[in-house]
Amino acid sequence: MVDDIIDNQKVSLIFSHFYKKYGNSSSYACKDINLEINGGMIFGFLGPNGAGKSTCIKSAIGLQEISEGHILICGKDIKEDENEAKMLIGYVPDHYRLYENLTGNEYLDFIGKIYKIPKDIKNERVHKYASALELEQALDKKIDTYSHGMKQKITMIGSLLSNPKVWILDEPLTGLDPQSIFQVKELMREHAKEGNIVFFSSHIIDIVGKLCTDIAIINKGEVILVQDLPTIEKEHKEGLENFYISLVRKENE
Repeated sequence: MVDDIIDNQKVSLIFSHFYKKYGNSSSYACKDINLEINGGMIFGFLGPNGAGKSTCIKSAIGLQEISEGHILICGKDIKEDENEAKMLIGYVPDHYRLYENLTGNEYLDFIGKIYKIPKDIKNERVHKYASALELEQALDKKIDTYSHGMKQKITMIGSLLSNPKVWILDEPLTGLDPQSIFQVKELMREHAKEGNIVFFSSHIIDIVGKLCTDIAIINKGEVILVQDLPTIEKEHKEGLENFYISLVRKENE
Protein backbone atom coordinates (compact mmCIF):
# COMPACT_ATOMS: atom_id res chain seq x y z
CA MET A 1 0.00 0.00 0.00
CA VAL A 2 1.04 3.60 -0.66
CA ASP A 3 1.26 4.63 3.01
CA ASP A 4 3.78 1.84 3.66
CA ILE A 5 6.11 3.24 0.99
CA ILE A 6 6.11 6.91 1.94
CA ASP A 7 7.39 6.31 5.51
CA ASN A 8 8.24 9.66 7.11
CA GLN A 9 8.89 11.56 3.88
CA LYS A 10 6.66 14.55 3.30
CA VAL A 11 4.37 14.64 0.29
CA SER A 12 6.41 16.35 -2.42
CA LEU A 13 7.32 16.39 -6.10
CA ILE A 14 10.79 17.80 -6.71
CA PHE A 15 12.61 18.47 -9.97
CA SER A 16 16.28 19.06 -9.16
CA HIS A 17 18.47 20.32 -12.03
CA PHE A 18 16.50 18.11 -14.41
CA TYR A 19 17.72 17.91 -18.01
CA LYS A 20 16.37 15.85 -20.89
CA LYS A 21 18.01 15.29 -24.27
CA TYR A 22 16.57 12.96 -26.90
CA GLY A 23 18.85 10.58 -28.77
CA ASN A 24 21.82 12.20 -30.46
CA SER A 25 20.30 15.68 -30.39
CA SER A 26 22.76 18.49 -29.71
CA SER A 27 20.16 20.45 -27.72
CA TYR A 28 18.13 19.77 -24.60
CA ALA A 29 14.35 19.40 -24.69
CA CYS A 30 14.35 20.51 -21.03
CA LYS A 31 17.14 22.41 -19.30
CA ASP A 32 17.87 22.81 -15.59
CA ILE A 33 14.28 22.43 -14.36
CA ASN A 34 13.99 23.12 -10.63
CA LEU A 35 10.58 22.86 -8.97
CA GLU A 36 9.37 21.94 -5.48
CA ILE A 37 5.68 21.12 -5.13
CA ASN A 38 4.31 20.14 -1.73
CA GLY A 39 1.24 18.40 -0.38
CA GLY A 40 -2.00 20.34 -0.59
CA MET A 41 -1.01 22.20 -3.75
CA ILE A 42 -2.87 22.24 -7.07
CA PHE A 43 -0.01 23.12 -9.37
CA GLY A 44 -0.59 24.28 -12.94
CA PHE A 45 2.11 23.67 -15.53
CA LEU A 46 1.73 26.07 -18.46
CA GLY A 47 3.56 26.56 -21.73
CA PRO A 48 3.12 26.65 -25.51
CA ASN A 49 3.02 23.47 -27.59
CA GLY A 50 6.49 21.92 -27.65
CA ALA A 51 7.68 23.88 -24.63
CA GLY A 52 8.62 20.76 -22.64
CA LYS A 53 5.56 20.11 -20.46
CA SER A 54 4.99 16.52 -21.55
CA THR A 55 8.73 15.81 -21.45
CA CYS A 56 8.83 16.81 -17.78
CA ILE A 57 5.71 14.79 -16.99
CA LYS A 58 6.81 11.62 -18.79
CA SER A 59 10.19 11.78 -17.06
CA ALA A 60 8.54 12.29 -13.67
CA ILE A 61 6.42 9.16 -14.03
CA GLY A 62 9.31 7.05 -15.33
CA LEU A 63 8.14 6.68 -18.94
CA GLN A 64 11.45 7.98 -20.25
CA GLU A 65 14.98 8.25 -18.96
CA ILE A 66 16.35 11.36 -17.27
CA SER A 67 19.47 12.71 -18.98
CA GLU A 68 20.75 14.66 -15.97
CA GLY A 69 19.51 15.62 -12.53
CA HIS A 70 16.82 14.07 -10.37
CA ILE A 71 13.06 13.89 -9.94
CA LEU A 72 11.90 12.91 -6.47
CA ILE A 73 8.44 11.62 -5.58
CA CYS A 74 7.95 11.99 -1.82
CA GLY A 75 11.70 11.55 -1.43
CA LYS A 76 11.88 8.54 -3.77
CA ASP A 77 14.16 9.08 -6.77
CA ILE A 78 12.36 8.01 -9.94
CA LYS A 79 15.72 6.79 -11.33
CA GLU A 80 16.97 4.89 -8.28
CA ASP A 81 13.70 3.88 -6.56
CA GLU A 82 11.55 3.57 -9.67
CA ASN A 83 9.07 0.95 -8.45
CA GLU A 84 8.42 2.63 -5.11
CA ALA A 85 8.18 6.07 -6.70
CA LYS A 86 5.67 4.87 -9.29
CA MET A 87 3.45 3.40 -6.58
CA LEU A 88 3.01 6.94 -5.22
CA ILE A 89 1.88 8.38 -8.56
CA GLY A 90 -1.49 8.50 -10.28
CA TYR A 91 -1.17 9.44 -13.96
CA VAL A 92 -3.67 10.64 -16.54
CA PRO A 93 -2.03 10.90 -20.00
CA ASP A 94 -2.96 13.35 -22.72
CA HIS A 95 -3.91 10.35 -24.88
CA TYR A 96 -5.50 7.56 -22.86
CA ARG A 97 -4.29 4.01 -23.38
CA LEU A 98 -6.91 1.49 -22.35
CA TYR A 99 -7.66 -2.22 -22.72
CA GLU A 100 -10.83 -1.51 -24.66
CA ASN A 101 -11.95 -5.15 -24.85
CA LEU A 102 -12.47 -5.06 -21.06
CA THR A 103 -15.47 -3.66 -19.25
CA GLY A 104 -14.94 -0.66 -16.99
CA ASN A 105 -15.12 -2.90 -13.91
CA GLU A 106 -12.65 -5.41 -15.38
CA TYR A 107 -10.20 -2.63 -16.16
CA LEU A 108 -10.46 -1.21 -12.63
CA ASP A 109 -10.06 -4.70 -11.13
CA PHE A 110 -6.83 -5.00 -13.15
CA ILE A 111 -5.54 -1.65 -11.83
CA GLY A 112 -6.45 -2.65 -8.28
CA LYS A 113 -4.39 -5.83 -8.56
CA ILE A 114 -1.36 -3.94 -9.91
CA TYR A 115 -1.39 -1.66 -6.86
CA LYS A 116 -2.29 -4.53 -4.48
CA ILE A 117 -5.36 -2.66 -3.21
CA PRO A 118 -7.59 -4.79 -0.95
CA LYS A 119 -10.83 -5.64 -2.75
CA ASP A 120 -13.13 -3.87 -0.28
CA ILE A 121 -11.10 -0.65 -0.47
CA LYS A 122 -10.95 -0.88 -4.27
CA ASN A 123 -14.72 -1.34 -4.48
CA GLU A 124 -15.31 1.60 -2.14
CA ARG A 125 -13.11 3.88 -4.23
CA VAL A 126 -14.63 2.73 -7.52
CA HIS A 127 -18.07 3.58 -6.17
CA LYS A 128 -16.90 6.95 -4.88
CA TYR A 129 -15.22 8.11 -8.08
CA ALA A 130 -17.67 6.55 -10.53
CA SER A 131 -20.46 8.27 -8.66
CA ALA A 132 -18.63 11.60 -8.66
CA LEU A 133 -18.03 11.32 -12.42
CA GLU A 134 -21.47 9.85 -13.20
CA LEU A 135 -20.01 6.71 -14.74
CA GLU A 136 -21.58 4.01 -12.56
CA GLN A 137 -24.10 2.86 -15.17
CA ALA A 138 -21.31 2.25 -17.70
CA LEU A 139 -18.97 0.10 -15.59
CA ASP A 140 -20.38 -3.20 -16.85
CA LYS A 141 -20.07 -2.13 -20.49
CA LYS A 142 -16.99 -2.65 -22.66
CA ILE A 143 -14.70 0.36 -22.85
CA ASP A 144 -14.72 0.29 -26.66
CA THR A 145 -18.37 1.42 -26.46
CA TYR A 146 -17.44 4.48 -24.36
CA SER A 147 -17.41 8.03 -25.67
CA HIS A 148 -14.20 10.10 -25.56
CA GLY A 149 -15.26 11.74 -22.30
CA MET A 150 -16.17 8.41 -20.69
CA LYS A 151 -12.77 6.97 -21.60
CA GLN A 152 -11.09 9.95 -19.95
CA LYS A 153 -13.21 9.41 -16.86
CA ILE A 154 -12.40 5.70 -16.53
CA THR A 155 -8.71 6.60 -16.90
CA MET A 156 -9.07 9.14 -14.07
CA ILE A 157 -10.81 6.62 -11.82
CA GLY A 158 -8.02 4.12 -12.45
CA SER A 159 -5.40 6.75 -11.64
CA LEU A 160 -7.06 7.51 -8.29
CA LEU A 161 -7.63 3.94 -7.08
CA SER A 162 -4.34 3.81 -5.20
CA ASN A 163 -5.07 7.17 -3.52
CA PRO A 164 -1.83 8.54 -5.00
CA LYS A 165 0.18 11.09 -3.09
CA VAL A 166 1.07 12.76 -6.41
CA TRP A 167 -1.70 12.94 -9.04
CA ILE A 168 -0.22 13.98 -12.40
CA LEU A 169 -2.50 14.92 -15.29
CA ASP A 170 -1.42 15.89 -18.81
CA GLU A 171 -4.10 18.06 -20.46
CA PRO A 172 -6.91 16.27 -18.58
CA LEU A 173 -9.78 18.58 -19.54
CA THR A 174 -9.41 18.54 -23.32
CA GLY A 175 -12.59 17.40 -25.01
CA LEU A 176 -14.71 17.23 -21.86
CA ASP A 177 -18.10 18.91 -21.67
CA PRO A 178 -18.67 21.66 -19.04
CA GLN A 179 -20.34 19.32 -16.54
CA SER A 180 -17.50 16.82 -16.76
CA ILE A 181 -14.93 19.60 -16.37
CA PHE A 182 -16.71 20.72 -13.21
CA GLN A 183 -16.68 17.14 -11.86
CA VAL A 184 -12.95 16.73 -12.53
CA LYS A 185 -12.14 20.09 -10.93
CA GLU A 186 -14.02 19.03 -7.80
CA LEU A 187 -11.97 15.82 -7.63
CA MET A 188 -8.77 17.84 -7.96
CA ARG A 189 -9.79 20.14 -5.12
CA GLU A 190 -10.77 17.22 -2.91
CA HIS A 191 -7.54 15.32 -3.59
CA ALA A 192 -5.38 18.33 -2.74
CA LYS A 193 -7.47 19.12 0.34
CA GLU A 194 -6.52 15.68 1.68
CA GLY A 195 -2.85 16.73 1.63
CA ASN A 196 -1.91 15.30 -1.74
CA ILE A 197 -0.40 17.00 -4.80
CA VAL A 198 -2.31 17.69 -7.99
CA PHE A 199 0.08 18.55 -10.82
CA PHE A 200 -1.42 19.18 -14.24
CA SER A 201 -0.67 20.77 -17.58
CA SER A 202 -3.37 22.68 -19.42
CA HIS A 203 -3.96 25.14 -22.21
CA ILE A 204 -7.17 26.36 -20.58
CA ILE A 205 -5.70 29.37 -18.77
CA ASP A 206 -9.00 30.51 -17.30
CA ILE A 207 -9.47 27.22 -15.46
CA VAL A 208 -5.87 27.23 -14.23
CA GLY A 209 -6.39 30.72 -12.80
CA LYS A 210 -9.48 29.65 -10.87
CA LEU A 211 -8.27 26.25 -9.73
CA CYS A 212 -4.54 26.35 -8.97
CA THR A 213 -2.66 27.49 -5.90
CA ASP A 214 0.62 27.85 -7.81
CA ILE A 215 1.87 27.69 -11.39
CA ALA A 216 5.04 27.31 -13.42
CA ILE A 217 5.46 28.54 -16.98
CA ILE A 218 7.87 26.70 -19.26
CA ASN A 219 9.06 27.94 -22.64
CA LYS A 220 11.65 26.42 -24.98
CA GLY A 221 12.51 23.82 -22.35
CA GLU A 222 13.20 26.27 -19.53
CA VAL A 223 11.02 27.32 -16.62
CA ILE A 224 10.62 31.10 -16.88
CA LEU A 225 8.29 31.63 -13.92
CA VAL A 226 7.25 29.89 -10.70
CA GLN A 227 4.70 31.81 -8.66
CA ASP A 228 1.64 31.49 -6.45
CA LEU A 229 -1.62 32.71 -7.97
CA PRO A 230 -2.46 35.34 -5.31
CA THR A 231 0.84 37.11 -6.01
CA ILE A 232 0.24 37.06 -9.76
CA GLU A 233 -3.28 38.42 -9.29
CA LYS A 234 -1.97 41.18 -7.03
CA GLU A 235 0.96 42.22 -9.22
CA HIS A 236 -0.61 41.74 -12.66
CA LYS A 237 -4.05 43.30 -12.86
CA GLU A 238 -4.41 42.32 -16.53
CA GLY A 239 -5.24 38.77 -15.47
CA LEU A 240 -3.40 35.45 -15.78
CA GLU A 241 -4.18 34.86 -19.46
CA ASN A 242 -2.88 38.24 -20.62
CA PHE A 243 0.11 37.98 -18.29
CA TYR A 244 0.96 34.52 -19.62
CA ILE A 245 0.69 35.58 -23.27
CA SER A 246 2.79 38.71 -22.76
CA LEU A 247 5.47 36.83 -20.80
CA VAL A 248 5.84 34.08 -23.41
CA ARG A 249 5.83 36.61 -26.24
CA LYS A 250 8.57 38.61 -24.51
CA GLU A 251 10.67 35.46 -24.02
CA ASN A 252 10.31 34.61 -27.72
CA GLU A 253 11.45 38.02 -28.95
